[in-house]
Amino acid sequence: MAFVFDNRNPDHKRVGDCTIRAISVATGAPWDYVYLLLAVYGFMLCDMPSSNDVWGRCLYDLGYERDIVSSSCPFCTVAEFAEQNNKGVFILGTGTHVLCVKDGDYYDTWDSGDETPIFVWRKK
Repeated sequence: MAFVFDNRNPDHKRVGDCTIRAISVATGAPWDYVYLLLAVYGFMLCDMPSSNDVWGRCLYDLGYERDIVSSSCPFCTVAEFAEQNNKGVFILGTGTHVLCVKDGDYYDTWDSGDETPIFVWRKK
C-alpha cells in the first residue's frame, strides 16, 4: 500500500485535470474518454466539467456513492485512508484536489499522501 505515480494525461500535464485522471484510474477508461464524458455532463448541466456537481453526478450515474470521510476515517490523511481501505476503488476529494485510491494504493502525479480528504466516492 503506497503512492503510485500515474499520469494519464496524453501530454503529461500535471495541473488542472486531476478529476479526469482520478476517474480514469478508477474506471479504467482512457483520459480522453473521461474528458469528453465530463464535457458532456458539463454541457447538460450548464457548468464547467471540473465542477464538483458535474463530476459528482457523473460518478453517481457510473454507480458510485458519496460519503464524508470523517464517518469512516476521522482526521486521516490520504495515505492513512488508503491503508485503512485496502479493498475497493475510491475517489477522494480534498477540497482542492482529487485522486484515486485503488486496493490500498493511491494514484496521483505527486505524493498527496499528507493531504486531508474531505469526501469520498466509492463504487457500490
